[in-house]
Amino acid sequence: MTRIGLISDTHNYLDDAVFKHFEKCDEIWHAGDFGSAIVSDKLKAFRPLRGVYGNIDGFDIRSEFPEKLRFKCEDIEVLMTHIGGYPGRYSPGIKPELTANPPQLFICGHSHILKVIYDDKLKFLHMNPGAAGNTGWHMIRTIIRFVIDGKDMRQCEVIELGHR
Repeated sequence: MTRIGLISDTHNYLDDAVFKHFEKCDEIWHAGDFGSAIVSDKLKAFRPLRGVYGNIDGFDIRSEFPEKLRFKCEDIEVLMTHIGGYPGRYSPGIKPELTANPPQLFICGHSHILKVIYDDKLKFLHMNPGAAGNTGWHMIRTIIRFVIDGKDMRQCEVIELGHR
């Protein structure tokens, strides 16, 4: 069983509450727009970190994190990128890969819109944790916690960090 803390769009702001909410997580996954290496360094010092760079990230983040990351967590194949869209409206840069080789879990950020949706057509779960930072048009900062246990994804919890 692997407990995941999912975060995105920190935009160089990392609320101390994230550490409390991710305290029992085994890994943290960041879906881009870290803002700076200060954010990634704090997360890496706390728990193992996987991530992708976002459109606002500079060389410090882009030199460490890829644009797309495909990996296995237990028996679940995961694909993560920053700009990905959502079921029925995937971004042109990722749609061919999603249709040709769909993962079981597709994660993205960018929109600042929290979404957890099963794609009935492509048969995978899509997650966007919303935005955890103070920059953007979102009103409430959000993160997600969930569990991967073999082939099962469960115990998905949306956590509100408060107003930006």
